[in-house]
Amino acid sequence: MHTINTFFADHQAWTLLVYFVASFALGFVWRSWATYRSTGINPLVLPRNDTTLGYIGRAFKWVMALIFVTLVAYAQQWVPTTATLWLSPWWLRVLAWLGLLVAMACLLVAQSQMGNAWRIGIDTRNATKLVTHGMFRYSRKPIFLALRCAVAGLLILLPTAPVLALVLAAELLMQIQVRLEEEHLSKQHGSVYTQYCAQVRRWL
Repeated sequence: MHTINTFFADHQAWTLLVYFVASFALGFVWRSWATYRSTGINPLVLPRNDTTLGYIGRAFKWVMALIFVTLVAYAQQWVPTTATLWLSPWWLRVLAWLGLLVAMACLLVAQSQMGNAWRIGIDTRNATKLVTHGMFRYSRKPIFLALRCAVAGLLILLPTAPVLALVLAAELLMQIQVRLEEEHLSKQHGSVYTQYCAQVRRWL
């Protein structure tokens, strides 16, 4: 255990960088391509206007880009990783790594269960079915829950001021996004969605 812990401590920033690049490639690039190939519809439906949804979309892109840049900076040792806000014990770091792996698995499974209904943003042009099976029987937002767990794991493993700021920004943006999506689903599916919300919690 000491050897494993030492390895991750020495290569933590690089390992986190690989993890987030892999998550982005599998969870967004590949899933977007698969959805487009299956439906002919571009699943990236974030508007480029000055609406709330458009602003949230742009802000989230900036947060994701800054997370990537920050991890590169730490991995290349352009910024020291020793200036931490607190020291996470070894067992908490192990749990964080396990949480990151579970979060990626849950993200991919939930996206697969959504099938062709998966979107990045709110699709006002193409009606999508309401997905209530699989992981959606236990959480209305399992994909966002997985993302929240992933950024929480990042903060545990790299508890620095820049990471904390980015995690707080990501959390705020996701909380707003899920509520916008739920308003849209409520309008689209009416009482069916209202009943679903009464039976299944937003997170867990």
